[in-house]
Amino acid sequence: MDKIRVDRFLPLTPVAFEILLALADGEQHGYSVMREVERRSAGAIALHPGTLYRALARLLESGLIEELDERPDPLHDDERRRYYQLTALGIAVARAEAERIAGQLASARARKLLKVRV
Repeated sequence: MDKIRVDRFLPLTPVAFEILLALADGEQHGYSVMREVERRSAGAIALHPGTLYRALARLLESGLIEELDERPDPLHDDERRRYYQLTALGIAVARAEAERIAGQLASARARKLLKVRV
């Protein structure tokens, strides 16, 4: 993936990054993404449906995620659900954002704003 192409997406909004993190484990439907973000953040981040679906639309439009044509288990699934997964570009952008944030954390720790983890 061309570094310049990835950099044009950075920095991601916190909501976009949370969605990409949720999808890093594999395909999910929107409601599942909402639950995963809330679970991972211990309730600190609660995505409301409007926020989630606007963000998903932007991520789809930018090519960071894609909607699946087939459902993982069509016999036991609600046909109204839409499933999403990361694209190769989405994976590259999520990695670049994680590296960017890790660099910021390292700087904050070096300046003793955060405790160094051992």
